[in-house]
Amino acid sequence: MWVHPIYTREQIEAIDVAHREAKTFRDRFALTAIRMIRSTFDFATGYKHPPPGHEADKKFEMTPELWLRRFLFLESIAGVPGMVGGMVRHLQSLRILRRDNAWIETLLEEAYNERMHLLTFMQLTKPGWFMRLMLLGGQGVFFNLFFVSYLISPRTCHRFVGYLEEEAIITYTRCLKDIAAGRIPEWKTEGVPQIAKKYWRLDDNATMEDLIYYVRADEAKHREVNHTLANLKPSDPNPFVIHTVHNDNQPSKSLKTYNPIGWERKDVIGSDN
Repeated sequence: MWVHPIYTREQIEAIDVAHREAKTFRDRFALTAIRMIRSTFDFATGYKHPPPGHEADKKFEMTPELWLRRFLFLESIAGVPGMVGGMVRHLQSLRILRRDNAWIETLLEEAYNERMHLLTFMQLTKPGWFMRLMLLGGQGVFFNLFFVSYLISPRTCHRFVGYLEEEAIITYTRCLKDIAAGRIPEWKTEGVPQIAKKYWRLDDNATMEDLIYYVRADEAKHREVNHTLANLKPSDPNPFVIHTVHNDNQPSKSLKTYNPIGWERKDVIGSDN
């Protein structure tokens, strides 16, 4: 099992919504695709995002059951890209008899982390047959589309995942605001499953609110990683594993150094060429 990095309370509470502007055709294509998927995803999970000032309106109300349904669907999809990217690069490394520069490890760890999110939420709710069918269909379609897309343009796929994680952070941030506003009062005190305590090394008195903070921090790290990988060439070393710069701004697996919209290539490789 991959050991999860330690986050401080200050680090996880500082995470917030951030958006990387689309600058290239690849960026715009990835952003358009994610917006189309987001609307389908919202419909499938019964979610409506409130405009500012309307969070308490009845038509936007989200119960714990609805939140858990959304989390299950989100995490079942979010666990696909890292596995696909890691698999493709693993096979490429075998085929061309060349090292991968540590991308495989980060991508597979991302997939594992997303699966731990899913396993944790599954301890809190049991999806019915309809949800299971949606998960099966969604994963079947998404896996194959992402696999073909990764063969064509890995950088576009990583940008797509970066934007996907931006949407995940919007979801978890709204959930935390609902908890803070008293709209889900039980999650202020409800405990978390043992699997969460072990994986994130949480205290015995950790609550659902704490869990959502940690999950959101993980998604923020995936946002940073994928936006960064989208800025790199596929042959570049992975700066989250390999030391590439000689200053305090070296990217890391933890939140000690953190750039919400990703690191530019010139900052971690030393060149834009």
